[in-house]
Amino acid sequence: MHAEGTPSTTPAAEQPAAPAEQVVTRALGLLRGPGSGTGRVLLGLAGPPAAGKSTLARLLVDEINHREGPDTAALLPLDGFHLSNAQLDHLGLRPRKGAPETFDVHGYLALLQRVTTDRFHDVYAPDFDRALDEPVAARHLIRPHTRLVITEGNYLATPTPPWTDARALLRELWYVDADESTRDTRLLTRHTAGGQDHAAARRRIDSNDRPNATQVESSREACDWVVRPGEFASARRSA
Repeated sequence: MHAEGTPSTTPAAEQPAAPAEQVVTRALGLLRGPGSGTGRVLLGLAGPPAAGKSTLARLLVDEINHREGPDTAALLPLDGFHLSNAQLDHLGLRPRKGAPETFDVHGYLALLQRVTTDRFHDVYAPDFDRALDEPVAARHLIRPHTRLVITEGNYLATPTPPWTDARALLRELWYVDADESTRDTRLLTRHTAGGQDHAAARRRIDSNDRPNATQVESSREACDWVVRPGEFASARRSA
């Protein structure tokens, strides 16, 4: 699928790197373009583990709120719908934590559906706490006047229900990309910071994160745009 303004002869995977200002401008365009009206817009960010989805999502929310006013944009991460470790142990899925079957995807879909229709109440969204290695409730807040909700997660482009039902609610879905070496380094840092020794972290990457990444990469062409955020942390201009 090709985004508006992208030549149809250029595959999505070959799009040039997008600087911070470009991604912010495109996100703002979703609020101002045809069909935006007064409704709430959902933007999805898909991509493999440690590609930079959360970093990009936070950058977009911070920049849009800086430019358009507080709570114009808000986060709704898929990672908040990880099953708890207790449930994973009960199901025998702890070694596969982060795989599609370890998420409450129906709960995620239900909250996305509510966000698209409920403009009169505060909506709370869960998050994932890496220090606890558990989901936590109500960390994110979507206010009635929030116009853009950015949702990010590995599997948003997965071509099977109920993931496709979630995809249908998104105005656009971007693929956040990073090379395997960069992702591997980030994952190793993430897992060791969480208390695993180097050998255990390496096993987790090779046996779980890498197969999950392969599955995500297979859905890349279903996304509207490929973004390679690199290491940029903020597009904010000084006043």
